Amino acid sequence: MPIDYRIDHERRLVLATAHGEVTEDDVFTYQKTVWSEPTHAGYGELVDMSDVAAVKTPSVAGMRNLAALSASMDTPQRASRFAIVAPGDLAFGLGRMYQTYRELLKTDSRKKVAVFRTRAEALDWLAGAGLGQDG
Repeated sequence: MPIDYRIDHERRLVLATAHGEVTEDDVFTYQKTVWSEPTHAGYGELVDMSDVAAVKTPSVAGMRNLAALSASMDTPQRASRFAIVAPGDLAFGLGRMYQTYRELLKTDSRKKVAVFRTRAEALDWLAGAGLGQDG
């Protein structure tokens, strides 16, 4: 899978890195795999898109559906944060689109999403919620 991840249970944080060419199917598979696991409920998340060479077949409908699926998998009892690292313009724009769709789902979404150009900025933002630091 072009998205590798590790779970830092001590910091309650999912750290993911995407590589090469990423498709909508890759992102949906990652979402379903990681967030269907009950032990990760309420964890923060960092997805680093720095090593992505191409995002294949991104669509507005796919982004809307991903936001809805993600929000439906949020833990209602605990808000968390999701940082996207996207130095490239396309990944940054897609990240902002996802962020907007998540914000429109305020009644369902329990994750605050933000998009950053650098990993350091993302980790600083996560650290403000007691997550991150030196991931």
